[in-house]
Amino acid sequence: MARPRTPKAERFAAGKKPAQGLPDRETLLKYIREAGETDRGEIARAFSLKGADRRALREMLKELEESGALGRRGRKGVAEPSALPEVGVADVVERDPDGELLVQLTRAEDAPLVRLAPDRREAVGGAPGLGDRLLVRFTTLESGEPEARLIKRLGQSAHRILGVVRKARREVRIEPVDRRSKESLMLSPGEGETLRDGDLVLAQVGLQERRYGPKRGKILEVVGREDQPRAASLIAIHAHGIPTGFSQAAEAEAEAAEPPTLSGREDLRDIPLITIDPPDARDHDDAVYAQPDPDPKNEGGWIVWVAIADVAAYVRPGSALDKEARDKGNSTYFPDRVEPMLPERLSAGLCSLRQGENRACLAVRMVFDSTGKKRSHRFVRGLMRSAAKLSYEQAQAAVDGFPDDHANPLLEPVLKPLWAAYATMLKGRRARSPLAIESQERKIVISPEGEVVSIQPRASLEAHRLIEEMMVQANVCAAETLEQKKTPLIYRIHDAPSQEKLQSLAEFLQTLGVNWSKGEAPRTDRFNRLLDEMREGPHAAIVNEVVLRTQMQAIYAVENIGHFGLNLDRYAHFTSPIRRYADLIVHRALIRALGFGDDGLTDRDVAQLRDTAERISFAERRSMAAERDATDRYVAAFLADRVGADFQGRITGVTRFGLFIRLEETGADGLVPVSNLGGEYFFHDDRAHALVGERTGRRWPLGMSVEVRLKEATPLTGGLLFEMLSEPLPADPTASRPRLGVRDRAFAGPRRGRIGKSGGRRGR
Repeated sequence: MARPRTPKAERFAAGKKPAQGLPDRETLLKYIREAGETDRGEIARAFSLKGADRRALREMLKELEESGALGRRGRKGVAEPSALPEVGVADVVERDPDGELLVQLTRAEDAPLVRLAPDRREAVGGAPGLGDRLLVRFTTLESGEPEARLIKRLGQSAHRILGVVRKARREVRIEPVDRRSKESLMLSPGEGETLRDGDLVLAQVGLQERRYGPKRGKILEVVGREDQPRAASLIAIHAHGIPTGFSQAAEAEAEAAEPPTLSGREDLRDIPLITIDPPDARDHDDAVYAQPDPDPKNEGGWIVWVAIADVAAYVRPGSALDKEARDKGNSTYFPDRVEPMLPERLSAGLCSLRQGENRACLAVRMVFDSTGKKRSHRFVRGLMRSAAKLSYEQAQAAVDGFPDDHANPLLEPVLKPLWAAYATMLKGRRARSPLAIESQERKIVISPEGEVVSIQPRASLEAHRLIEEMMVQANVCAAETLEQKKTPLIYRIHDAPSQEKLQSLAEFLQTLGVNWSKGEAPRTDRFNRLLDEMREGPHAAIVNEVVLRTQMQAIYAVENIGHFGLNLDRYAHFTSPIRRYADLIVHRALIRALGFGDDGLTDRDVAQLRDTAERISFAERRSMAAERDATDRYVAAFLADRVGADFQGRITGVTRFGLFIRLEETGADGLVPVSNLGGEYFFHDDRAHALVGERTGRRWPLGMSVEVRLKEATPLTGGLLFEMLSEPLPADPTASRPRLGVRDRAFAGPRRGRIGKSGGRRGR
């Protein structure tokens, strides 16, 4: 599948193509001015730069930044200092003399201060104030002045911190829970009298800083205790601004909901649809069933039903439930709790496809031929009754010949046909060749008291892959139907890797003696061949990791560019409306397109689709970050009593300041500081993804298996610190070691470990 043009590239498609070759200063500035915001990779592609020209471009951009002609945007982006993106994250930093709030782009100190337009609507996440971080849309007034319009309040900015109270005899400090934050806050005399040591608090950083010593802070809220069970997820919820709970209006709407009837629905209750989910699942979005196609023209073909909870029947556009679901964007899952998108009355009740209970559903009937190619599909709005609730493990054991009493009656009529249909669908999947990157997930088991009992690898079963493929095909059907009916929708898109990332991959593979043509267009089957070729070799894990890092992040959008990872031309999320707002929008779009009722997508919904896509893409990233942080804290708590123990691990990150190690036993990630690596200067060879000794050439490459000792585990921040016990690899005689300046070097001081001991990071 050819890589679609990105929206950024489309801005220039109608205009004159930039001249090829290294541009001069004025041409480069003109290009960046027209782009609004871009990065080095985009510029290099626009001017077809390679090799030495790319390095010269990097120097030009550096000089322009130092001269003030360009400003930095985030880690890699550049723009004119006064340039503003269409949508961006900004901090509220000041008030003007009239009391209006002024915002500035986050991580862009040279960006202008912009007036925040008054918003008479109820702000998503609450009304903004000084120190808040916002998602805003920048517009230009008739006067030519820029203005920021609030999309969403994201929570605390750098002017607020979540921390723990530390009380001493003469002072009270706030210690940040963010491991990246090094400074604590000092409370004013008297303010800490009612606080207890170990209180979790949200504090405002004083806007008037003292010339020396710690910054002053003001307590805004006490949110809990450091030592209380489940503190890790509580910290993550507050640190990332995850919306919690529901308003009285939303709860009242959920309580008023009534069980479904057959009115306006097709009766599907005679179809033995079953749910297959994790054993502890309470929200059952989807049910499946398969049978051989009786059509003699489709010999060897299958009919597959996928029925999905009809959440749109209960969450109506413009309702309190709808507004709060849109704000949350998705459910957020922690090891010890779930912050649901919908109240429990719906998420685990009327919308959940419970065994033996009538439930409203949107279902798709798909027909596949003997090669796994989909011949047709149709959607129905139905009333179903789940024939059984099975876990993945139950279903897999039954098919493998070990059914329990609950699964045994389903084996012949339901489970075996499902597996036979999947075997046929698998032929089509293999022909499509979606990206086959392996990832080892782990489950944190929490006791009723909130303590971590164990960290276990998640089993990867055929039952998981069966449900996944049936859901993928149902999602494709939703996108196809809405396009055929010319109904607006939100796509799930995944762009192909950028040329810059492909260049980095090719350079890394060269260090392993693997050739990768840089000029060939990226394709999933090409990545899969690489992974297959490396699978049994010593570099399998690291190549898998680097290929994963080469991929872009999937997002929601109203413009379709396809889904690179799944190798699909069109794709939308349809199968999880209990926990994803994107799926609810697709359900409403289908109801509107197919005339299934008056509760479909409204004109207002359509007008807001782009804004909704931006909101839910942000909400997804927010939840992922919160889930990751909570997991890190629980893992650190689990390992805290094993400080001093030795572990086997693998290098999963290489930086100038040290090595990131992932432990084999738990999947925990931690840092070995460069000062622990040996008595010489090390330079970071980003091409080889390695730290290399300047004197000896000995190497610490990405993917290397190592033995480490746990020196420090900090549950409050989730940080792990390791001591290296292994020896580095010998120098590569084919590699050159450039003479570097001090800024390129990292000094590793004398090792205090056992010197000479052999051998032996952390949806689609």
